[in-house]
Amino acid sequence: MEPASILTIQGADEAYPVVIQPGALAEALPAFVGERRFSRVAVISNTIVGPLYGEALAARLPDAFLITVPDGEAHKTLGTATALYGELLAGGCDRSSLVIALGGGVIGDLAGFVAATFMRGVALIQAPTSLLAMVDASLGGKVGVDLPQGKNLVGAFKDPLAVFADSAALHTLPPVERRCGLAEVLKAGLIADPPLVERLLASEPPPIEDVIARAVRVKKQAVEQDRLERGTRAYLNLGHTFAHAIEGVSGYAWKHGEAVALGLVAAARLSVQRGLAAPDLAATVEQAVTALGLPARYAGLDPAALWDAMRHDKKFRGGSARFVLLRATGDPCVADDVPRDAVIAVLESLREGP
Repeated sequence: MEPASILTIQGADEAYPVVIQPGALAEALPAFVGERRFSRVAVISNTIVGPLYGEALAARLPDAFLITVPDGEAHKTLGTATALYGELLAGGCDRSSLVIALGGGVIGDLAGFVAATFMRGVALIQAPTSLLAMVDASLGGKVGVDLPQGKNLVGAFKDPLAVFADSAALHTLPPVERRCGLAEVLKAGLIADPPLVERLLASEPPPIEDVIARAVRVKKQAVEQDRLERGTRAYLNLGHTFAHAIEGVSGYAWKHGEAVALGLVAAARLSVQRGLAAPDLAATVEQAVTALGLPARYAGLDPAALWDAMRHDKKFRGGSARFVLLRATGDPCVADDVPRDAVIAVLESLREGP
């Protein structure tokens, strides 16, 4: 097996490793589990990833079984979580069992939430198989499910025992999902690692393991400084207030990474409009998004409906609109009391067609 890049993130009680390595699902993860004692091991995945990696992983683990749920954000609900509780009970799981979240960001959030709440909490390992999950969703302990009113409105903080990012799994990732992951890498670069943005756009991009490690370091720093997101960890939400609204209003026709990409463009324009950043920032962000093959415009969505969806976002406080914005690349800030008209104007400027 190729050498691993191992970082650690300090959780609430102890640090946990983040292992970035081709083949981690076949060797490093089973070895880690084999060194510990669990009554049962439940691998929770979806109907796409499960047949690709879940069956083989469960076969390598002691007392393990695979549970699959339908793919997609539309299934990240309390109803799906309830069904998973039943599957865990039917499989003989108890408080000394382990849940492994095997999949993209939806599975990481959903299975992590189930692990945090089943019998008041069981052990969790995150095994992300998408680039987006490897660089963002699997890290930092935020887990949850959606409500009809918005994303991640029911959730918890649940640190995993470890994160295993098997970069070989990215070979089976559709190109659109790889691009979606790059949106989160771009976000990491914009808030805390400007040279990463340049490397992403280079004519010869660096090895994907290096890209993942750079993005993980950005999230590690934010999480360790502010685990419960009461301050600077909020910077990781750059573009996400726009993105969550786009996802919800479109009925999740927009993928999360594509919505984040458009959200980054919108946040950059709002930064310029509010007088926080130089005018060229918006052009720089839009050029980066476009170069990565991600959308910088939208059609078919009503800006007023997007604003209404934002009002259910967790980043609204006391009815006031709060947005993560940029003074420059690598220099984020939180803007309070952003007026509706300013947000609508930015959304209108990015809209194509009716």
